[in-house]
Amino acid sequence: MTDIDRIDRKILHELTRNGRISNLELAERIGLSPSASLRRVAALERIGVIKGYRAVLDPDAMGGGFTAYVMVGLNLHTKAAQEAFEKAISAAPEVRECHNITGVVEYILRVEAASLTAYKTFHTEVLGTLPQVSAITSYVVMGSPKDERA
Repeated sequence: MTDIDRIDRKILHELTRNGRISNLELAERIGLSPSASLRRVAALERIGVIKGYRAVLDPDAMGGGFTAYVMVGLNLHTKAAQEAFEKAISAAPEVRECHNITGVVEYILRVEAASLTAYKTFHTEVLGTLPQVSAITSYVVMGSPKDERA
């Protein structure tokens, strides 16, 4: 594990809030010179603490506003079954996140679709056709008062 000090945590906090912040503004906010700020950010990237930067998209603006969290249980608990499921899910553009979890089911997915009808198509024609899947439970998102994913 890497030692992350108070200043690194400030940097990470600011970059999490705004990954496009200029180095000059970042330096001001964390109380360092611009060159020291740049060196620290580069070091955090190099050691893999900062894995990348991405745009946060508004699903409503892109014509998709339907989000569901989907619990998926597998009928076999083998490495091969998990790998086959993960490969199939990786190819599904509707699946924005896939997490292997503990508990009653093996996976939780965050699925974004244009509508309930589009989600039903994904549910039936993608998830419903995977031979590894034994159980599907969907939780439809009605609102997101807090969402800090970037």
